[in-house]
Amino acid sequence: GSIRATTCVYKGKWIYEVLISSQGLMQIGWCTLNCRFNQEEGVGDTPDSYAYDGNRVRKWNVTTTNYGKSWAAGDIVSCLIDLDEGNISFCLNGVSLGTAFDNISRGSGMAYFPAISLSFKESVAFNFGSRPLRYPLKNGYQPLQDKPATDLMKAHKLLGYLNNVIKMDVSEGKLVERDSSTWQLQGEPTILITLAHIFNNFSPLMCKVYLVEDVLMSFLLGILKGGGAVEAHPLIQQLLDLMWLLMEDYEVHECLKQLLMSLLRAYRFSPIVPDLGLQIHYLRLTIAILKHEKSRKYLLNNVLFDVLRSVVFFYIKSPLRVEEAGLQELIPTTWWPNRFNKEGKESKEVKNESSEERLRRRAYERGCQRLKKRIEVVEELQVQILKLLLNNRDHGGGASRYIFLNKFRKFLQENASNRGNLTVLCPPEYMVCFLHRLIAALRHSWDEHKMKNVSALHSEDAYVPPQLFYNGKVDYFDLQRLGGLLSHLKKTLKDDLASKVNILIDPAELQAVTMDDLDEDEESAVSTAQVSLTRPTAALAIGGALARPSWLSSPTLGRANRFLSTAAVSLMTPRRSPGSIEKVKVRTLNMEQRTEEDIEGSHGNEGLLLGKPTEEPDQPITKNSLLEILDGIVMMYNLSVHQQLGKMVGVSDDVNEYAMALKDTEEKIGRCPERRRDICEELLKSQKVFSEKLNHLSRRLAWINVTIYSKEKMQDIYWLLRVCIRTIEHGDRIGSLFAFMPEFYLSVAMNSYSALKNYFSPVNSMEELPGYEDTLTRLAAILAKHFADPRIVGTDIRDSLMQALASYVCYPHSLRAVERIPEDQRISMMRNLLAPYEQRPWAQTNWILVRLWRGCGFGYRYTRLPHLLKTKPEDANLPSLQKPCPSTLLQRHMADLLRSDQEMAPSFLNSVLNQLNWAFSEFIGMIQEIQQAAERLERNFVDSRQLKVCATCFDLSVSLLRVLEMTVTLAPEIFLDWNRPSSELLLRRLAQLLNQVLNRVTAERNLFDRVVNLRLPGLESVDHYPILVAVTGILVKLLGPLICLSVCLSRAERATAVLLADPCFQLRSIQYLLGHTEPLVLGMTSSSADKKHFSLQSYTDYISQVELAKVEQMLGHLSEESKQAAAATLPTSEEDLCPICYAHPISAVFKPCSHKSCKACINQHLMNNKDCFFCKATITGVDDYIKPATS
Repeated sequence: GSIRATTCVYKGKWIYEVLISSQGLMQIGWCTLNCRFNQEEGVGDTPDSYAYDGNRVRKWNVTTTNYGKSWAAGDIVSCLIDLDEGNISFCLNGVSLGTAFDNISRGSGMAYFPAISLSFKESVAFNFGSRPLRYPLKNGYQPLQDKPATDLMKAHKLLGYLNNVIKMDVSEGKLVERDSSTWQLQGEPTILITLAHIFNNFSPLMCKVYLVEDVLMSFLLGILKGGGAVEAHPLIQQLLDLMWLLMEDYEVHECLKQLLMSLLRAYRFSPIVPDLGLQIHYLRLTIAILKHEKSRKYLLNNVLFDVLRSVVFFYIKSPLRVEEAGLQELIPTTWWPNRFNKEGKESKEVKNESSEERLRRRAYERGCQRLKKRIEVVEELQVQILKLLLNNRDHGGGASRYIFLNKFRKFLQENASNRGNLTVLCPPEYMVCFLHRLIAALRHSWDEHKMKNVSALHSEDAYVPPQLFYNGKVDYFDLQRLGGLLSHLKKTLKDDLASKVNILIDPAELQAVTMDDLDEDEESAVSTAQVSLTRPTAALAIGGALARPSWLSSPTLGRANRFLSTAAVSLMTPRRSPGSIEKVKVRTLNMEQRTEEDIEGSHGNEGLLLGKPTEEPDQPITKNSLLEILDGIVMMYNLSVHQQLGKMVGVSDDVNEYAMALKDTEEKIGRCPERRRDICEELLKSQKVFSEKLNHLSRRLAWINVTIYSKEKMQDIYWLLRVCIRTIEHGDRIGSLFAFMPEFYLSVAMNSYSALKNYFSPVNSMEELPGYEDTLTRLAAILAKHFADPRIVGTDIRDSLMQALASYVCYPHSLRAVERIPEDQRISMMRNLLAPYEQRPWAQTNWILVRLWRGCGFGYRYTRLPHLLKTKPEDANLPSLQKPCPSTLLQRHMADLLRSDQEMAPSFLNSVLNQLNWAFSEFIGMIQEIQQAAERLERNFVDSRQLKVCATCFDLSVSLLRVLEMTVTLAPEIFLDWNRPSSELLLRRLAQLLNQVLNRVTAERNLFDRVVNLRLPGLESVDHYPILVAVTGILVKLLGPLICLSVCLSRAERATAVLLADPCFQLRSIQYLLGHTEPLVLGMTSSSADKKHFSLQSYTDYISQVELAKVEQMLGHLSEESKQAAAATLPTSEEDLCPICYAHPISAVFKPCSHKSCKACINQHLMNNKDCFFCKATITGVDDYIKPATS
């Protein structure tokens, strides 16, 4: 859209400024009244409109040409028009970009308006002169809005008088370093009257934005300019005292609001300079203002979270222009990793580093340390601001901490409830900085309380007690609980609340669907009564509670009189008497109305900790207010901090990619022949581009590593992880009430661990953190226990837990942590993993079992498939690309469970076989469609989503086969000991599926071959090797005892007989595994016959000689057995064959109907249905069928 201002100019030299809030597509400049804009045409696209576009670095006036420099968010564009000379020019951050247009149209009826065209979601702020220009020009250009010259001169004079009076000598009634009580009792009447008269003229001026920013803020900044601690400049405190004493309340309020808004704007949009001096200057003044108690409370109550986006004060913006930020001087030497392993990851080995590389790296690290020290100064000032806001010792009118807590909670609610509304949301980059500063301030206040109360917990052991989740004292908005909706939990668990923690639910409240449906009239009436008790009424505040001294009789000193009265009344504020609580209602108080007593409790009232369960220790934790802030910090991490941490890793990835490209280019330059100068020149150009980009990115990465991924920031996230772990452990002990815990605690536990492992390395290593092994084990115990916890009902959080556990078992250090959890928990975890796959998300479960097996199976020691080794993985850190790390301990638990539980093994394995049948059938159906689409001339195109689903079905088939291999290896008796129920059926079903898979994959010139040879993008994982080695592993284990001539001959013979008896068995499929081909068929060309065939013998890097020997023995054994079976098999009449499958002889007769089939068919049928195939009678039993003797 396009916007035109309502004021215009037709002669003279004029200027206005535009603050770029977002760096997207926009055109800024001037236009006439005749310009007509629409969706296609904006400023600069029509005659008599002129624009500068810093996004595309161009100027526009119907046509477009290159002009100026690229802008970024936070830049200020000055738009200048000289109607005397007839030209338009622009400045960026005070630096002229040169004349953009000359000979513009002038004359009668020609006037120019400021105008802008913006694309969707872009934002800017105009300054036509209502505030001082950030970059005023001295060569005759005037802002469109005249500055208030008379008021400016008056304000400067009055401020000078004020400064002189305050600095008078002690003998003359000096006011320096005296508090308000000293003034009202001992102050010189002449001085006070003089000050009152000055303020009588000064106060109205301080309500104007321009004067506050140009006069008052400049004056206050000048006081602090000399440096030193903020406390060394008491003049600011005295001035604020006088403002509250001698100005009307509405004047002080407006003045402070405008002052803070100006400070915030200045801090946010000041350019980054090497020493961050501008940011430090503005933060110091903010601290000085917030040190004043009355000002702090007013700003907290009405401005910081209501009018301003005060979180900006805790953000350190990243410089988009490295040169302007002075990073070249701070980090003169750049460095980037130039050694990579085969998978594209940065190599951690530095032993082969050259001396030149070492010097560069060390110089770069020294530069990073210099930058870190400067940023730490800013961070410490930001923490100081939060320490002031967390002050709970300024009790007059409610301590700052409780005001901050209520505002902070409302801030979280706005960000949790407006996920899609970007204008309301706090930007994630602000949230990250706010989180770290708040953790530092919280831990400081926590440990400060610990020093005064020895029995309290240290911040290192912090956690959130479970009663906060169910007693209704803390509002979690509409955030999901582990057990579902809060209204549902209150209905279903009301008896547990009453019996375990003495909390009774009001029956009337159970009728409300959510807590928002409660009658708010009653709450507002109660809150009004509370406010009337805790705040002095207006009449009392204005009236004379204290006798007025005679020298204060002047009518101009009404403000001073009110100041004295208010001070006295604040000392007599009555407290609310605690009443006896007969029934505790699970209702959240309005956040704005909570008092210190509601939060901290008093005289038997436990405040936020109401309803303490017996499982909780008696030891006090800390102040209740700090617990709620801690709870808010965890919520804040979940809202957007984790996503932002992952997003900023992209800069590091960019550095690695450019470093690899530069290294590759340098190698090509070295190989380039001298005669090909053209190629060499192009390579040198590429080398220069890559080097310049790396210089820029490495400095930017240094900034990001200091502000986001430093060791201190890592320790903050680690502390948060441990807080979540302890909170979950305490919540788990309270049984069914654990369901009240918000889901985000489990999410933050999983995500913070993921961030520590993936985002902070290789700069910082998680292994160096204190208590790392113990934390890993405790998190493993949480994942192992809760991924199948019936108290957790949310599908998304259950899936997240399962995925986290799946990722956990992929890495050796975290897998060992799983092995360290108590044995009963390990066995319980394995039992849950072996639950039937029906009616639950089983793919992740199967993946976990596969990872526990990977490294033990037949030819299953690879990290990447053989045919994919030459390609670079998209993300080498993916769990699936980690080296095999099998767990023999968990395998043993699995084997014991399958052997000991007679019902578990059949139900689990039947579900695995069912899913294998489904996955492989789906895969075959899809590759048929893909082949048909590829063969069509008019549409040689296959949908990428279909390819992805096809590859997923293939991968699932392979992983299910590996689980079957794992089962056959660990507990072969489940298939081969026919004394166990269902063993024979399981073996027959397994043999049937194995033969089907082999036949589909190994047939000559089959569908599978053709699709694999297409090598379509998305089907990279589809290949012969993974699926054939999985099938081979199962066959080798089933027939192993015979091959090895073991004593278990009967079992192996049984397996052989079942395999050969299956009608789908083809010896050719087994021969295919070793590359044995069929004889040349008539009509087959020699080229197709000579084509290279698949053979396990080609993969000697993946398959050992011992394994190959077993396959050779298996092939020989099956060849011999199939010959003998063919010779011994008597022709069977059709009447003797099973009427269902026509593959096996009749071997079972049904009761009571006496119909017949083979055992395999009836056993498989009875798994799902009890009715007879033929007559639908209910089958009560199955007997062996004995064929009657013929006469």
